[in-house]
Amino acid sequence: MGQNEKKAYCYAIKERYNKSSKQDKSIILNEFCKVCGYNKKYAIRLLNKKDTYRCKKKVGRKSSYSSPVFITALKNIWIATDYICSKRLKEAIALWLPYYESAYEDISEETKNKLLTISPATIDRILKPIRKIGNKGLCGTKPGSILKTQIPIKTDNWDVNKPGFMEADTVAHGGNSTQGDFIWSLTMTDIHTGWTENRAVWNKGALGIITQIKNIEGSIPFDLLGFDCDNGSEFLNHHLLRYFKENGKNTKFTRSRPYKKNDNAHVEQKNWTQVRHLFGYDRLDIESLVEPMNDLYSNEWSLYNNLFRPSQKLIKKVKINSKYIRKYDIPKTPYMRIIESKYISDENKELLRKKFEQLNPFELKMQIEKKLKKIFKNISVTSNVRHRI
Repeated sequence: MGQNEKKAYCYAIKERYNKSSKQDKSIILNEFCKVCGYNKKYAIRLLNKKDTYRCKKKVGRKSSYSSPVFITALKNIWIATDYICSKRLKEAIALWLPYYESAYEDISEETKNKLLTISPATIDRILKPIRKIGNKGLCGTKPGSILKTQIPIKTDNWDVNKPGFMEADTVAHGGNSTQGDFIWSLTMTDIHTGWTENRAVWNKGALGIITQIKNIEGSIPFDLLGFDCDNGSEFLNHHLLRYFKENGKNTKFTRSRPYKKNDNAHVEQKNWTQVRHLFGYDRLDIESLVEPMNDLYSNEWSLYNNLFRPSQKLIKKVKINSKYIRKYDIPKTPYMRIIESKYISDENKELLRKKFEQLNPFELKMQIEKKLKKIFKNISVTSNVRHRI
């Protein structure tokens, strides 16, 4: 029982105690001491005290983060970064703050300094009332057993100090059913930098998947050195195996263990942040949407996530008894990790720097929202036509 509960209990029995006889007072006093663990003399003083229970003001100095202007600015940046966690948001504020006044109202230097110095714990405390929880969708992975013997299982970690080793996965946009034809999203994530690319395909056929893998390979700022996937039939096929072996490509093609999602943990965690958060769980069964989705994925969405949204990397995990203790590095954007890497050419780094300096993250966010509205407008129009038919 906490102090507030003890005070409330004392307040509840106080009137009855004062109106009781000497014998009844003894019974109430013994019960009060037993429940609260008080000494009898101390309990008598509490019950006889006139102001035993009263609401006290919060102890300590007034919060320096209670300004409506400050809270509004923090929420606007948090919403613009797609509701990332407080530790990542702490690092993202420094990236987004220089562009804040171009999208919203002017703020004072004092407010800017508070935004730059706020701690992740305080961010959590301020944003707690408006956080939301999402839903889960259906799994659409169908096992491909044709080439399992030819594609090795990755049982050890790749050289994660070097960009180019990527994990791949697909996400179904089938709504409440995986039957029939609909759009799938291909996601590829670099293990070292966290650089992530998404592409939409119709029915996740082998040729469509290979086409989008080639497209992603041409857009990433490093060479594709390793490709690790799950056991889905869209990946375990002769077309993809032939693509990685021909033309002198030195890409290592491996697969995860069946039913072991942790083997592809880097890309599995992107299913929500990169795909579901953008398109949700609706059924996208209109083939004409593939092109506008890829236009969004390969341009604004890629720049927004890779240049302006920090991510964390697990650097250590220790099991103590039945509890895991995890330690993470300082959140950085994939762009920052690319710039810091010694394996990326100076030419590619300079191209990225120029692109970064020309972009405004708030404008990127607005462009993403405009393209999303067009996509979902086409979905609603097509649905209305079907209902009429």
